[in-house]
Amino acid sequence: MSELTAKLQEIAADAKAWPFAEARALARRMKKLGVVKNEVLFETGYGPSGLPHIGTFGEVVRTTMVRHAYEALTGQKTRLVCFSDDMDGFRKIPDNVPNHKMLSAYLHMPLTKVKDPFGTASSFGEHNNLRLQAFLNSFGFDYEFMSSTDCYLSGKFDLALLRVLEQYDSIMNIMLPTLGPERQTTYSPFFPVCPDSGKVLQAKVIDRNIAAGTITYIDPESGDVRETGVTGGQCKLQWKCDWAMRWFALGVDYEMSGKDLIDSVTHSSKITCALGGVAPAGISYELFLDANGEKISKSRGNGLSVEDWLRYGSPESLSLFMYGQPKRAKRLHFDVIPKTVDEYYQHLSKLEVQNGAETLENPLWHIHGGAPDQAGLPVTFTLLLNLAAVCHAESSQIVWAYVSDYANDISPKTHCELDRMIGYAVNYYQDMVRPYKIYRLADSVEAVNLEKLRVALSGLSDDCGAEAIQSVVYATGKAANYENLRDWFKCLYQVLLGQSEGPRMGSFFALYSREKSIQLIEDALAGKLVQSLDNI
Repeated sequence: MSELTAKLQEIAADAKAWPFAEARALARRMKKLGVVKNEVLFETGYGPSGLPHIGTFGEVVRTTMVRHAYEALTGQKTRLVCFSDDMDGFRKIPDNVPNHKMLSAYLHMPLTKVKDPFGTASSFGEHNNLRLQAFLNSFGFDYEFMSSTDCYLSGKFDLALLRVLEQYDSIMNIMLPTLGPERQTTYSPFFPVCPDSGKVLQAKVIDRNIAAGTITYIDPESGDVRETGVTGGQCKLQWKCDWAMRWFALGVDYEMSGKDLIDSVTHSSKITCALGGVAPAGISYELFLDANGEKISKSRGNGLSVEDWLRYGSPESLSLFMYGQPKRAKRLHFDVIPKTVDEYYQHLSKLEVQNGAETLENPLWHIHGGAPDQAGLPVTFTLLLNLAAVCHAESSQIVWAYVSDYANDISPKTHCELDRMIGYAVNYYQDMVRPYKIYRLADSVEAVNLEKLRVALSGLSDDCGAEAIQSVVYATGKAANYENLRDWFKCLYQVLLGQSEGPRMGSFFALYSREKSIQLIEDALAGKLVQSLDNI
């Protein structure tokens, strides 16, 4: 072990960041097991009945953060498996896919036997698996994809499935108390796969033969009594038992899941123990809320997709949003994007002055698997948004014209990161600001104060900085005897920017230029900004 690695492990042992807390819990689990493994296995699960979504990203990125923290803490090798439960029965046709009539013929079939409604893959399950892998690859995740169908059909799960058959009664004792009276009469850990129709059957099991590795069941479609093996893909396990069997068969050491699966984790953990294994370590993370604090629902469409976020903010900012307080429910809506982008660059600037221990508490260390080699921004993202809004930017070039005047030595070629952020700012303005912009006229008192501000700005030199301008703005508001100075700034935002909230005005006026800021005030006093809305 190198001296640098040893020092990192020493610092990581006391790191307070939540990925390190999870890593230490996992390290305790590994010590308790007393088994030395070549690789510690992390897993995330995915149901390919639908397309990958922002929750999928959140689970993989958070697991990757814990994985990296564990490697830093212990020096052990790790592996991440992204597991697709693609042998699950096709229970419901999603609203957002074509060819519903064709798909109706495949209900209850394994997802990898359902015809692809998009016509691009060998099955619907395969289509969504490919989408998942392309999705994960686009973010550069280090993972191994694993298919439930492949594991069942290849025999990879056979020994574990026979173990489930051996512990059938123990598993039933765990599960039956969690079910209603009617479901108790038909429940079995095994779903037989019908040899005729290929459907995954929810069938009543009436007998089992441990020596032969078979179960006997009543076919719910024909009423016939049938016997089938439990290995080789002849059966599929029920969800909670399937999860436990997978943990047992693969030797999963860590898997996190949403708060809505707490009961599933509890019961699957008990089943894993019944099989003779140890349930993985993991965290139950909270789910996302919409702008009104209500639970996000795909059917209601009140959520925010990965594509939505990436139109207005960087992948790194999305990772930062996922990093923060995973055990607390957070509002996931468009307004959080600008704030999170700015927070990302604030953390980036802190890395330059932080020491080793402080670096491990910085979210960016966890997002990038170490300190990133990345340039900061000469202005905040919020300022870029407000600049795009004031100059009614239809393209990045319009914003760059102002930014270049603000700092002569920068251009899209020399500041690629800034160019990227300007592109996001223009998109955000066009979609999220322009349709809702409402300028108002200043009242008589406000008009007097705005005129005083115009005169004060005119008296400043052309090379005055943002702080000098901010002092003038502040002094003008103080002289106006506002009971609460926030009302003065609210006036500036509503009258000059057409919005209820805004930036630090000194910084904005400096970026927009003193001359154009004076003109902006003159246009507002003449009523031209209110009139201009009709032409946007």
